[in-house]
Amino acid sequence: MKIEAVLGDITTQHVDAVVNAANSSLLGGGGVDGAIHRAAGPELLQECMQLRRSELPDGLPVGQAVPTAGYRLPARWVIHTVGPNAHRGETEPALLASCFTSALQVAADLRVRTVAFPAVSAGAYGWPADAVARVAVDAVRAFAARQEVRDGQQVCGSAVTDVGEATIAEVRFVLLDEALLAAFAAALG
Repeated sequence: MKIEAVLGDITTQHVDAVVNAANSSLLGGGGVDGAIHRAAGPELLQECMQLRRSELPDGLPVGQAVPTAGYRLPARWVIHTVGPNAHRGETEPALLASCFTSALQVAADLRVRTVAFPAVSAGAYGWPADAVARVAVDAVRAFAARQEVRDGQQVCGSAVTDVGEATIAEVRFVLLDEALLAAFAAALG
C-alpha cells in the first residue's frame, strides 16, 4: 500500500473515498467536516439525517466509521469518523487509531482502492499534530500489513474483523498547512 502526505484540500482529491473528521451528529460542522458538507452539497446532509433517523439515532460513536455517497465531490464515497476530543479528556491513542482502522475497514468493505484522510482530531479537538500523525501512520501501516498478509482478518483491541477481499492501494493524508504536513512527513519517516 502506498502511503503519502500532501498539502491540499481534501474536497478536491480524486480518490475513491475521502474520510470526514465528523462530529457525532453527522450533520456538519466546522473545519474539514463543514468543508466536505459544503462541497458535497445538500444531498450529503439529507443522507446523514436519514442515517440518524434509522441506524444511528444517538449519533456516530467516537472511533467508529460510516459511509455515505460523495455526491458533488470528486470522490465516490465519504467515510465519516468521529475523532476523540482531547478537550473532553478523550486522549487515549487507541481511540484515535480506531478512527483510522474503522475508516479503512469501511473502505475495504466498499472495495475502495484509494482513500484520502485529514488529520482527524488535530484541529478543534485539540490533539497535537505530531501525536495525530504518529497514531494515524501507525494505524494505517498496521492495516496495510494485515492486508498484505491476506489472512482475511484484522485484530483491533479484542475484536477480530474481516479485512475484506479488496486491496486498498493508496492512502493519502491531505493536510491543510505546512505544520501538519511536517508532522506527517516525520511520522512517515
